[in-house]
Order: sequence, then C-alpha cells, then structure tokens
Amino acid sequence: MAFKKKLYRYRPKPEPPIDTQRTKKRLKPEPCDPTSLERGVRQLLADKISGNMVGLWLLIPEHLRLGTWQLVRGWTGQPGERIEPRIALQLIHEAALCVAGVREKRTLSQKGFELLNGLPFVVADLPVHQLLGALSVADAQRLQVALGLLRRASGHYQGTLLVIDPHRIRSYSKRQMRRHRKDDASSPTKVAQTFFVLDADTAQPVCFTTGTSARTISQATPELLELARAILQPDKAGVLVLADAEHFTQELLDQVHQNTKFDLLVPMPMQPAVRKQLALIPPECFMRRWAGFATAKLPFQFTNAQTHPFFQFVQRLGERPDDWTFKAFLATADYDEADALTRDYPKRWHIEEFFNANQALGWHRAGTHNLNIRYGHMTMALLAQAVIHQLRSRLGEPASTWEASHLAHDFFLGLDGDVRVAHNTIIVTYYNAPNVEHLRKHYEHLPEKLRAEHVDPRIPWLYDFELDFRFR
Repeated sequence: MAFKKKLYRYRPKPEPPIDTQRTKKRLKPEPCDPTSLERGVRQLLADKISGNMVGLWLLIPEHLRLGTWQLVRGWTGQPGERIEPRIALQLIHEAALCVAGVREKRTLSQKGFELLNGLPFVVADLPVHQLLGALSVADAQRLQVALGLLRRASGHYQGTLLVIDPHRIRSYSKRQMRRHRKDDASSPTKVAQTFFVLDADTAQPVCFTTGTSARTISQATPELLELARAILQPDKAGVLVLADAEHFTQELLDQVHQNTKFDLLVPMPMQPAVRKQLALIPPECFMRRWAGFATAKLPFQFTNAQTHPFFQFVQRLGERPDDWTFKAFLATADYDEADALTRDYPKRWHIEEFFNANQALGWHRAGTHNLNIRYGHMTMALLAQAVIHQLRSRLGEPASTWEASHLAHDFFLGLDGDVRVAHNTIIVTYYNAPNVEHLRKHYEHLPEKLRAEHVDPRIPWLYDFELDFRFR
C-alpha cells in the first residue's frame, strides 16, 4: 500500500497576507513575502504605468544621494527584501504629497505611486499603524540623529546659530489631556507638544521632540538640545541658541548653562518689575549705535541662583527721554550685544517661515497621541523634507520657492508621464514639465551623472534597476 509523504508539512510557513488599499472602498489582502513583492514589482514595470504622480520619481536621485534606504532599513531593523522598509518609503512619499488622514478616504494606487516605493500595492492603514506602533521613540530619535549626521556632512547645516521653538499641533485624539489656549480670544484645544531645532543660517530643521500636551518647555528643551548636540557635535562652547520668551525660566537657563555646550539668548518678559528696572538704568550705561537705537550690557543674576551671573542685553529705542522704550534679553554667555540683537536674533523668525512653508508635510495635525506612532510619522516627514530640500536646488524658479503643499499639488501631482523599462533602466518620461531645459540638464543621462558624484545609480528597493528621465 502506497503512502503519501505529505511534504507540504515541511514547507516554510508562508507570511500572512497584508491589507492593501486598492480603491477608496476596497481593501484587498495581498501576499507580502519577498518573492511575491519582487514578482509584483517586475510585473508592474513590464505592464508600464501612466499617471500624474510620476513627478515623485524625481525624488529617487535625492534618496540615493542622501542614503534614505540605509536609514529606513536601520530604523525598521529589517533587510531590504522585506516589506517594512518599503512601508517607510510609502510614508515618506505620502508626506511629500502632503496627504493626511486615513487611507480609506483617498486612493494613491494605480498611478505610479506604489511602484515608487518598491511595492505592487499601497499598504492600508492597519499594517502602517502596526509598524509604527512596534517601533519605539528611541528608534525614531536614533533615526533623526543618523539623518542629521548625513545632512551635516552634506552641508545642510552651519551649526553655529540655532533656533528652538515650540510648535503646538492640533490633536484630534479622544483622550483626556491638558488643553492649550493659543491666545486670549481663542478657545482651549488639545495639542501635541512638539519642539524643533532649526539651523538659523540655512533655515533647515536639525531635529525635533514631541510629547503629551502636559509636557513643559523646561522638561523638553534639554532633551531637544541633547539630540542637536549628537547631530552637530560642537567641539567647543559658543553655539548660540535663539529662543522666545516662553523659554525664560531659571530652571532652563541654569540647565543649559551648566549641562550643555550651547549658549541661550532669550527675551525677558516685560513684566512691571522688569519695566521698572530698565527705566532706572543710567543713560551713561547705554552705547548709541545709530539714531534712535542704543544698547547696554549688564550683569544679571536670579535670586538664590547657584550659577555665575548671566548677561542682560538691553535695547533702547527713541531719541528723546520722553520717547524711550526698552526691551531686554538674557544671555547665558558674553556676546557683543549689538550683533546679537541686530544680526543674530532677527534670524529666529526663520523658524516661523519654516513652519508656514513645510508644516503640511505632517506637522500640522495629530490624529493620535500614541508617541511611538507620532514620532514615526513626523520623522518620516523630516526625511521627506530633507530630500525635497535637495530637489529644490535642481528645480529652478519658480518651483524651487514653492511651499510644500504648492509643490505637492502642482509638481508631484501635476506632471503627466509614464514609467517603462528598457534593459536594466527604468525610464520616466514627462510630457508637460516646466523648465524643461533646466530639468534636462540635471536628470537626463542620470546614471552617468550619479556615478560622477560617486553615487551608486542602482536603486536597491527596485531590485537594482537604474533610473533615467526623458522630457518631451
């Protein structure tokens, strides 16, 4: 009597299928093992693709220059053939498109978007949520440091003048939490407390931290500056950090002075006692800089302070005593007060310009207060901002100056084209690109240009295909 060997019992256990967002109304489970992913991607390339999202393919050269693939592999802790690093690429490109909210209410499939991520489909909400929830806050912070080191090596930062600022993001979480009021005329709302460091000279973000709405500035700033230190690695004291009046607390000033290599310059709140003290400063203490502007530098020490005296920079506006108005700043180190107040401190407003231009990437709303998920989403937006910044230098006017949402709508979603394969090269053809001659100079014959920059032109998440562009 013959017996079946039942060898199927010894096959490797297949991975469970993953939910994908095929259309707005249709979720479809798809196999996600490495063999199925490669087969699906190669089939899409063989079928060719036409769509209006092929503008995003211009980000691939910037990913290769920056080293994005190595960063997301390190963040997910998975090898390149797995799906997890490709989900991270999907999150980066969703941030570049400035799309937010659940994927059930929109669709990005069948337009060239999924192939860009090395996937034959768009991953649905639940698997993305599970990936982000499985990675910790420390994982996201390590990714920020690794990204920052690469950006510093690429010349994105000067690292001598920094800006810190809280960016309170409206939260739609149902959790009970502390509410914040933007001003006296507005109602208190739930927010995610987010704190950014910006390089004041290049207007590029260095890193960020986030937390619950109950977290204070004094609690968050030391951690934020420690991340900035790990990235910028100042070899000596003298890196000046510009802050706003919210950072004027004795606890924070003492911590920065004693425990970091950074110096802090912060405006003093103009309370009645401060106004009175400024009005009593003898006129001979001021140095006239130009008509209607004079400065003074005075020692300042908090009551019961354990540190050495700080320095109070005072600016006086007006020519006649009856017209004089004063404003005071506190510095934790000795600087030339005229340069600090007229050359350095006005650069603090670059961070407001940065938020206005780039918050649509993923820093304008918070749908959850799970910190693992928030850190993951926002760090993917930081990666998207880095590659978009590199892309801007090659786009030419006016697209290089567009804010993130404008660039997403009119460039990443505004270029019609197709994707096809010739031998070992993926060819992306554009039919309505602006500044054609300018783009042609940077992107036609791309493999040779990348090799000349000592960048490997093979795309690891697209199975080592190379990429080239055509403009018609």
